[in-house]
Amino acid sequence: MAFWDTAFQYFWREESLLVLLMALGLAFVLFHFRKEERKSIVNTLGFFLACLFGQFLSSLIHALQFDMAASVLHETFIIGGGIALIRLWGLLVFRIVLPFLRITPPRITEDIFVIIAYIAWGLVRLRYAGLDLGSIVATSAMITAVVAFSMQDTLGNILGGLALQLDNSIQIGDWIKVDDVTGKVVDIRWRSTLVETRNWETVVFPNSQLMKNKFLVLGRRTDKPVQLRRWVWFNVSMETAPTKVVNVVEDSIRQTEIANVAKDPLPNCVLMEINDTGYARYAVRYWLTDLAPDDPTDAAIRWHVMTALQREGIKLAVEERSIHITKENEKYEEAVRQREVALRIKTLRKVELFKQMTDEELRELAERLRYMQFAKGSVITKQGATGQHWLFIIIGGNVEVFITTANGETRSLNVLSKGSFFGEMSMMTGAPRVASVIARTDIDCYRLDKEAFEGVMSARPSIADEVSHILVERRAQLDSALENLDEESLNKEMTSRRSEILATIKRFFGL
Repeated sequence: MAFWDTAFQYFWREESLLVLLMALGLAFVLFHFRKEERKSIVNTLGFFLACLFGQFLSSLIHALQFDMAASVLHETFIIGGGIALIRLWGLLVFRIVLPFLRITPPRITEDIFVIIAYIAWGLVRLRYAGLDLGSIVATSAMITAVVAFSMQDTLGNILGGLALQLDNSIQIGDWIKVDDVTGKVVDIRWRSTLVETRNWETVVFPNSQLMKNKFLVLGRRTDKPVQLRRWVWFNVSMETAPTKVVNVVEDSIRQTEIANVAKDPLPNCVLMEINDTGYARYAVRYWLTDLAPDDPTDAAIRWHVMTALQREGIKLAVEERSIHITKENEKYEEAVRQREVALRIKTLRKVELFKQMTDEELRELAERLRYMQFAKGSVITKQGATGQHWLFIIIGGNVEVFITTANGETRSLNVLSKGSFFGEMSMMTGAPRVASVIARTDIDCYRLDKEAFEGVMSARPSIADEVSHILVERRAQLDSALENLDEESLNKEMTSRRSEILATIKRFFGL
């Protein structure tokens, strides 16, 4: 019993219970709030418990009257246990308390404070053990001088990393460009900075290199959101007025919600160069809000530019080359045209508005249809727009029809797909657009304008009466969706409106 009493008294001190509860409490709090660092927390707590067990072993040695060995082991394990507690306190303060107070010091700052605490704790325990701190400090200074001389580059990297974080030159999450390497900063360590590129490469830059040479921090501006200006180039023949090209491109892009494209500043199109090859060089400049998907966003901008120019009959210019062309004979060209006309007639027959028309009338309309494309997100028609006397027939993709109410609320009415049509009221009566239509996917469609339909109407005015029935039904469906009319009210509305629409059609087409 005397053996165990001696061992226990040497091992278990007055402060032992408090220290153990402190370690367990810190570990519990950190384990709960820092789930991503649980492995490190468990390892630190395990190290503390191992040091506690080491103190117990040293007490057994003391009970066996090996006092010197017991004292050395006991002090060593106390220093180890203190280091574990300092580590837990450092995690609590720098990973939980300061972020809760919205203070996010650099990681190197945490390391410096923790290391200083380690050194201070070690010196205190060594002084408590009876060692002369003056001689220890003098010896440490000589060793430090030798180490510093032999590790100049390493120390330069360490001090460089410290400076980078303390003056906020770069931060984790910044996109930087060093020489020909562009990537995102994912970690700033004592010796190096890690940068991940878009090609799934991790580039390790020595911190001293970043301190000695210039580098670009992309997309960062004081008191402004992170966004980077990008350029998308294209060429157009000088036969088209630059003002028309600029207006067409800017209207298309600014009205469209394109992922990762900022609305402030707005994208713009500028004429950059006029050369002697017969075309003008333009650039769309936009601001990228997420710097990772740069090429996909450029591709989306190019697609919107292509479709916007195509709809206006503006062709992209290419460099002239000397090539040999075999001219197709007229018979083949006519066969291709007839196949296209037949396909268009087949499409028109599926449209309710044209079911009562003859083959000749459908052929005349088919030859006047205009093929158009819209990129995903493009606004095809806008509520309240006037002067757009066009009917659209979808041959591929989906569009969404929606309105904006008086109080600014956006309300979806319908989703139209292949074979559907819209814009008939504006084409037949000249009325302003009652709803907006946006492309939910890339859209292929035909556009029919008033002038194309006018010849058919003049040849057979009775078409107006047939068309008015369909227009009344379509408008009644829209009113029902907007005003929640019952069936009786809807029938009355259709009866009173039919004669009005018929009169408007005849007046609009001069019948």
